[in-house]
Parts: sequence; structure tokens; C-alpha cells
Amino acid sequence: MQEPSSETTAAEPGGEPGAEQVATQLASVVNRLLRRLRSTSSDSLLTPTQRSVLARLDQDGPTTTAALARAEYVRPQSMRLTLGALESQGLVERAPDPADGRKSVMSITDVGRTTLGAVRAAKHNWLAEAIAAELDGAERRTVAEATALLDRLVER
Repeated sequence: MQEPSSETTAAEPGGEPGAEQVATQLASVVNRLLRRLRSTSSDSLLTPTQRSVLARLDQDGPTTTAALARAEYVRPQSMRLTLGALESQGLVERAPDPADGRKSVMSITDVGRTTLGAVRAAKHNWLAEAIAAELDGAERRTVAEATALLDRLVER
């Protein structure tokens, strides 16, 4: 385990960590956790963008390329490339837009849902195994309590 630096142990008067310090440490840990979770499913042959698009289609349902591009903060041309790669793998399918026949609506396929489920399972399994291997009961309770607090922050 790393020794805390003086920068990470600085506290406000009274010994409580400052909000800025906690925010910096939390952002760093969350970013490292996200990178680690992404790397656990790297054998799925999906890029992070492709995984994100599949997850969005799974959660939000069928939509246009332009709407996906806006939601993912990329250019429509980039989204067309991403969707083309997913379509060639059979993970998404294209259908005419019922409201405007000139447009297409993209949706996730059953194969796409299965692939997305496998990616999610790999992430979950890695995290559950890491928690079981590295944390004792008291530490797991602490993480559970911290998770509830983080959920409260996110919902704010």
C-alpha cells in the first residue's frame, strides 16, 4: 500500500479532510477504477465508444445516428463509423425511421445485448473478486457505506 503524501493528508483545522482534498482524491480513485473496469473486458473486441453506444441503445431504445452523436458528444461522421462497426458485427441493426423515411433508426440486437451483458458481467466479476480478495468484513462495510454516500452525491 502506498504511503500517503503530505498533499493527500492535509486536513482542515480540527483534523477533518477538506472538501477540495476529498474531491481530488475521489476523482483520482474513480478514474483509476473506471480504467481498470474498462480493461477487464478488453477481450470483447469493443472499443469504449462502442460499449457506450450499445449501453445507450439498450437503456434508451432505438434512435437516430444524429441523436446518438449528440448524446455521446461526437460528430455524426464519427458516430456513423462506430455504428458501422457495430452493425458489421451484428450488434446493432438499422431500420427506416417511421416518422421520416429519409432517416434510419438504430437499435441493439439480441447479439448486442448478449455481448453487452458479457462485458458487464466481466466488470462485475472482477470487482466482486477484488473486493472478496482484498477487503475484510469491516472494510466491505466501509465501502458499502461510502457507496451509499457517493450515490447520494450523484443524485444531488
